[in-house]
Amino acid sequence: MTKKIAFYGKGGIGKSTVASNVSATLAKQGYRVLHIGCDPKADSVRTLVGKRIPTILQQIKAKGREIKREDLVFDGVYGTQCVEAGGPTAGVGCAGIGITTMMKELTRLGVFEEEWDFIVYDVLGDVVCGGFSLPMRKAYAEEIYIVSSSDFMSLYAANNIMKSLIHFDKTGETMGGIILNRYQDEMDEKIVSNYLGKVHAKCTGVIHDSNFLKRADYQQKTVVEEYPESLATKEFETICEAIKQPVKDLMITPFDEDELYEWRETLVEEEGLIHG
Repeated sequence: MTKKIAFYGKGGIGKSTVASNVSATLAKQGYRVLHIGCDPKADSVRTLVGKRIPTILQQIKAKGREIKREDLVFDGVYGTQCVEAGGPTAGVGCAGIGITTMMKELTRLGVFEEEWDFIVYDVLGDVVCGGFSLPMRKAYAEEIYIVSSSDFMSLYAANNIMKSLIHFDKTGETMGGIILNRYQDEMDEKIVSNYLGKVHAKCTGVIHDSNFLKRADYQQKTVVEEYPESLATKEFETICEAIKQPVKDLMITPFDEDELYEWRETLVEEEGLIHG
């Protein structure tokens, strides 16, 4: 059985770093992994392949509709198979078209029907149109993981993503959990734990702020490959163990916008988690 998961979160929060290191960790453990970048920046698989790869939209433009599997799917570290959807030039056209085109081409070529243990989607920061919501739908991804820090706007984005999940499956049962990234001190964990308790979601794992992650990124490698003994690598291994487990059906209850701002005020005034 293929387990299909998607990573969402606020732009710049570290989704691609998390997604690529999760894919590398799973592949290193012997699982067959298809990693799909769904961002027009086309930078999701860079650390898995060691370079940028041609996107599906670029290949269609260059070679026409008769492109083959080897034009779209590239070998990555530990045997990962890597795809980038791509998108239009910034400010021109609909960015979601890359995802919809990618789904059609990979379906046509039978890539989704191959024997995968995991298919990992790395999706653009915020859900802005129907194209980017495609991986949320059960036909493509069965579990959604949201990468977030304790910053309010990061949790604001996470809350909006959970509301979108409920739009598609009514109960939000595809919500795998939140991954707390850029952990610096106990306040980060307390804020996120407080939020998760209110919306009935769970924390899948914690990733500390780490120079190893930055160094590996500049070398176009995953931290799992470049720094296998680092704390970051151990944290990704822990996250992967959680991802392998069945998701408990939690009835998530994201805030509406007014409730979210009221919750923020409560953190300051009543919970005492935020100190001036």
